[in-house]
Amino acid sequence: MNKHPSLNAMTVDVEDFFHVSAFDSIIKPEDWKDYQPRVEDNTRRLMDLFARKGVKSTFFVLGWVAERYPQLIKDIHQQGHEIASHGYAHRRASSQTREEFLADVTRSKNHLEDLLGEAVTGYRAPSFSIGYDNEWAFEVLKELGFVYSSSTYPVKHDLYGTPDWPRFAYQRKEGITEIPIPTLKIMGRQVPIGGGGYFRLYPYAMTRKLVSRYLNQERQPYSFYFHPWEIDADQPRLTQAPLKSRFRHYINLDKTEAKLARLLDDFNWSTMKDVYGVS
Repeated sequence: MNKHPSLNAMTVDVEDFFHVSAFDSIIKPEDWKDYQPRVEDNTRRLMDLFARKGVKSTFFVLGWVAERYPQLIKDIHQQGHEIASHGYAHRRASSQTREEFLADVTRSKNHLEDLLGEAVTGYRAPSFSIGYDNEWAFEVLKELGFVYSSSTYPVKHDLYGTPDWPRFAYQRKEGITEIPIPTLKIMGRQVPIGGGGYFRLYPYAMTRKLVSRYLNQERQPYSFYFHPWEIDADQPRLTQAPLKSRFRHYINLDKTEAKLARLLDDFNWSTMKDVYGVS
């Protein structure tokens, strides 16, 4: 197919396999030291792929990762990508008090800005965990100087979801731009098409069709998200995890990098700042 002319946002949530919310029931933060990190090598593989394809991306970096791999974060930035915050300890915003959320996000933002010598203006909550019960999180983000967030997913899901919230980028009353993860309306239902596990689950031809339909139907930019561990088929298998969590996490890991390369070829990509004009 010919490349669609629309400019879309490529985003990466920089975290390791043992950070994910799906494994919260079996891995606590105090256990992270017991696992061999793989995030640096996987992220550098992605950087190489982006360089080959001439793509710039927004990297939502976990503070825990940034503290341990400062040169990785500097290298991402030096290659022209945008650095944004994914919080510090990958705790869902919905599981924190306002004070805990403030402390977590402040620690991440300050460390990233010290590394880069410039303001970090974008934030994404782990597991899209800003919703009905913690809208105060947007007030905190505004207080800390963030300009935009990408922390909501207007779908019904057992871990997250704000199905009746706006589907496209909008200015919130707190003074911050929220950029929801994309959905496509099919037969009255909002279907998730933003990436992550759905990208690994769907055949690539289906993803390409859904994204093209979204761009043609909605006339809005599309944003895509995924994680470095999603291209790592050799990561340890956590057999003690619940079956549903294992299915979601491990399905088609061996196919993701090739599918991603096709996605980069079929559509035009840049950073959140460039695509949505947020800075």
